[in-house]
Amino acid sequence: MIDLRSDTFTLPSRGMRDAIYNAEVGDDVYREDPTVRRLEEKGCELSGKEDCLFASSGCMGNLIAISIQAGRGAEVLCAPQSHIVCHEIGALSSIGLTQPMTVPSTADGLIIPSQLQAFTRDYAYDMADRPLIEVENTTSGIVYPLESVKSIHAFAKENGMNVHTDGARIFNAVVQTGIPLSQWAQYTDSITFCLSKGLGAPMGSLLCGSAAFIEKARRMRKLLGGGMRQIGFMAAAGLYALENNVERLAEDHENARMIKEALEDTDWAKIERYGTNMVFFSVRKTDNRSVIEYLKTKDILALEDAGYIRIVTSLNVDRKQTEEVVKAIKEFRV
Repeated sequence: MIDLRSDTFTLPSRGMRDAIYNAEVGDDVYREDPTVRRLEEKGCELSGKEDCLFASSGCMGNLIAISIQAGRGAEVLCAPQSHIVCHEIGALSSIGLTQPMTVPSTADGLIIPSQLQAFTRDYAYDMADRPLIEVENTTSGIVYPLESVKSIHAFAKENGMNVHTDGARIFNAVVQTGIPLSQWAQYTDSITFCLSKGLGAPMGSLLCGSAAFIEKARRMRKLLGGGMRQIGFMAAAGLYALENNVERLAEDHENARMIKEALEDTDWAKIERYGTNMVFFSVRKTDNRSVIEYLKTKDILALEDAGYIRIVTSLNVDRKQTEEVVKAIKEFRV
């Protein structure tokens, strides 16, 4: 099957499996796993932040970061479409005790910096503090303009706030723009990025920030049951991903572009959102289910998402398979 449902379905390559097998490990709760330490040092090197923490997932990393920088009785400003609102089953409020406050955003889910001023307010004892803004980059494959990220950060600092970036797919933004992670990270107080998804590791995310922040984050990770023992096996996969699978994301972007252009050439599909390795499209003359079922007969898996069909390219979909997808799209008749 050609799996276009998500880049979370990637499988470890032979080289990554060898790295896992040969990993040197220890007890990470005691900070004695050398491979985890190397991974976290790599995260510091790439992000330019003082310290870094290996978390089991991006969801955990976001929860830790927001709980520390906002927390009980506070609100975090974020886009209505953000992952922390739509896809983390209320962890932000039920565990982090923080209320999301959604702010105006574009149709693509990008916060509009000029609209943030309306969400400032003077202190009132009966109103929640708003100490944090959350940015998701990329969001549904769309890369934030760097100038928007700078503006959001400047607004935050002018108003005594911090910024957290959910950078689950930040390396797609890095490859798309040529802007290094360290430059993106200048404009955020904390940032998470996934080692799975397009980078192809089985699990894990890195949370980067100041040394004082990461010391608090390590305790919060333990509070959430996230302390891990001989986790160097998975850290080795993450290291392999960062050292081998970043630049190749450009191939995913090119494959997504080919699929997008094939859809544009039909009389039954309309592109609704497109960026990096993601294509969202609506369907004319028929329905989503008919298209998804047709693709399945061609051994192609796609996903319905919020009324659209979503296609995501990844390292498990090569150029030959992409060409098969394009051919199937061209052959579909309503």
